[in-house]
Amino acid sequence: MYSWEEIRNKVNDFISTLEYERAPRKLYEPITYTLQQGGKRIRPVIFLMAYNLYKEEIEKALYPAVAMEVYHNYTLIHDDVMDKADIRRGLPTVWAKWGESPAILSGDTMLVLAYEFMANVPDDKLRATMAIFTEMAKEIGEGQQFDMEFETRGDVTEAEYINMIRLKTSVLIANCMKMGAMLAGAPQEDVDNLYAYGETVGLAFQLQDDLLDVYGDPKIFGKKIGGDICCNKKTFLLIKAMELASPEQRKEMEQRMAQETFDADEKIGYFTSLYNELGIKAICEERIAALFNDCDRYIDAVSVPVERKQAIRNFADSLLSRIH
Repeated sequence: MYSWEEIRNKVNDFISTLEYERAPRKLYEPITYTLQQGGKRIRPVIFLMAYNLYKEEIEKALYPAVAMEVYHNYTLIHDDVMDKADIRRGLPTVWAKWGESPAILSGDTMLVLAYEFMANVPDDKLRATMAIFTEMAKEIGEGQQFDMEFETRGDVTEAEYINMIRLKTSVLIANCMKMGAMLAGAPQEDVDNLYAYGETVGLAFQLQDDLLDVYGDPKIFGKKIGGDICCNKKTFLLIKAMELASPEQRKEMEQRMAQETFDADEKIGYFTSLYNELGIKAICEERIAALFNDCDRYIDAVSVPVERKQAIRNFADSLLSRIH
């Protein structure tokens, strides 16, 4: 049984060997640049941990696991174009470095590569795997569309927001768990519980991102703080603030969000102060902790020895530590 750190090292070693000996180079350079930036590699790691619950030879699942990382990074390239974000993981984003059109095209190519990598599964699992992957891709697109539509709405509910992040973020992590277990021959009940586990972790992870966008250290978080505030993104923090604000506070929030020109630092400072006044940070932290606690019942129900599940628990603890 591997630790999550050992699995991440295997993923990074595998990604470091990927080469694209095709022209034009400017199509593939952004792909290499993106994939070699590192990070926790949450999606392929959790894919391989689910696989490792049942089988030791995780190298056999590296291609489909890395397919999820390639797919994830394709979505980030396009998200950065849509959000006009110029920093990710402490480095210039692809569109900021190469331009919008090259970023879109390289992202599209990464999507194709993700499907190519995902096809490297046993023939008897190929049809089911591709069906899961394709349905997941549609759901993530739906989540992104909801996210964009929410930017122009002032009445987004918490339930709508949770569903949006479930689609945009959670289903990718959930399906990593699902496919990893399925490819390893896990019982269907285990597959279902691991999907639910991944979905819950994904919700907690996105709420962490919401929190870190306001309260994180840019040097650790890897991107500028306050980007969601400047873009009027309907995050958990903003939705709860609008719910708890007085009529006067809500009116000022709406006026500030309606401004087309503004001082970014001043706007970020205003919303951060308001969140502090309303206790939004603590509310968000409590919700994140509750979601991580919910994960326990799903992993407890998985029918493998307790000690084999410890690596997954340790990985969840490492994710929770992002806000402590």
